[in-house]
Amino acid sequence: MKPKFGTDLTTGSIPRHIVTFSLPMLVGSLLQTAYSFINAIWVGQFLGTGALATVTVSFPVVFTLFGIGMGMTLATNILVSQSYGAKRFDELRQVVDSSTVLILGLGILLTLLGELFTPHILRAMDTPEDIFQPSVDYLRIFLLSLPFSFGMFALRSMLQGMGDSKTPLYFQFISVVLTTVLDPLLIFGSLGLPRLGLNGTAWATLVSQVLVLAVLVAWLHRQKSPVAPGWPRLRHLGPATSRTFRIGVPASIQQSLVSLGMVMVTGIVNGFGEISTAAFGAASRIDQIAFMPAINFGMAISTLAGQNLGAGHLPRVRQIFAWGCAFNGAITLVISAVAVLFPEALLKVFITDPVVVELGTSYLHIVGACYVLFGLTFVSNGIINGAGSTLVTTVISLLSLWVARVPLAYALSRQMHDVKGIWYAIVISFFVSLGCSMAYYFSGRWMRGLAQTKTVPAEEGTEQNPAKVFANEAGEA
Repeated sequence: MKPKFGTDLTTGSIPRHIVTFSLPMLVGSLLQTAYSFINAIWVGQFLGTGALATVTVSFPVVFTLFGIGMGMTLATNILVSQSYGAKRFDELRQVVDSSTVLILGLGILLTLLGELFTPHILRAMDTPEDIFQPSVDYLRIFLLSLPFSFGMFALRSMLQGMGDSKTPLYFQFISVVLTTVLDPLLIFGSLGLPRLGLNGTAWATLVSQVLVLAVLVAWLHRQKSPVAPGWPRLRHLGPATSRTFRIGVPASIQQSLVSLGMVMVTGIVNGFGEISTAAFGAASRIDQIAFMPAINFGMAISTLAGQNLGAGHLPRVRQIFAWGCAFNGAITLVISAVAVLFPEALLKVFITDPVVVELGTSYLHIVGACYVLFGLTFVSNGIINGAGSTLVTTVISLLSLWVARVPLAYALSRQMHDVKGIWYAIVISFFVSLGCSMAYYFSGRWMRGLAQTKTVPAEEGTEQNPAKVFANEAGEA
């Protein structure tokens, strides 16, 4: 029987599911990146290098806080996909109730902490003095949108867990269009609105997030969607909250480690001056394009794996992995070629200073050549996360960022007396991350991390251990 809401990913063509499910997410990421690029053009071309450096410094802080919320919503996605795949709809409602309470409370708490500690964080990042105060002002305004952004993350994860990636796209499109329209109006002061300069982009984000979240919640209630947030039932907050914490806390730590790693690397870059900060910021925009397919295919793979593991369809997981590697590998190779062959043309979209462009080109020649490593890592990590083994991917992030990237970024840049040492450290961290993730995937040990610990019925009616089933399937391949 076809479900009224969402898409059953436990049957049918795996490559078709990967493409049709991930395509709306990729389009959504392209929309968001298109806005980010438009915003960077307004800032870089009309407000100057200092304004671009301000946004570059602020972004890792925002991403760190976002990472905590995204970790909890990853847990929501995993639990929703497993419950939906197993057709346990009462359990799905428990996940929705517990996630609503957790994520809303978390968003409010992090906003308060962020407002309080913003100056201390920016000082710790060695933010250049000439952009310190503008960065504080910009970041404090932007942080007001945090709870509403968390709400959008949560609803998107719930819908995607049910196999619906189109609805989040539609509302994301509305959000991007609204923010894109508000940006120049608030930056330059038009239609009677105040001239706010760089801070206008932060206010535009806040207004659009509030309005779009309210409309999405109202629409889900009108459609009587099983993931429409409402007043939570207290009896739902016990076991579901415990499971969400068990998966979400490691995922939040993982996201935060990634974000904090960015903060630390940005801080090391800042030590080489404003030109290096601006070049790193412009080149990082190219990274966003390269990483988008990898991240979105990884999310799709996680959801496909979650639904199929929840339904006990273990042989399909190996096929999901193989197709994911094919798609992610091919796409990131093409993007790498473009980044390496045409770096100046890409960078000049954001900044025209020839010194900044030259330094950004060196980044793309070194890091851009290795994008495929990042893409393949998201495939194996997607399977591991789909099984609920978020603690493992957290450890992988710890090794990649805090054992490899951050220490090497500091050591190599000091030894070489050149910011390019940081570029080499990023590449080495890609190798570390891919090696650890693939090794764990092929071991089959991630099967122990299934959110629902249970035996899986075999086709003949007997019961088998999930890890042994997968190991047998892998051995036959």
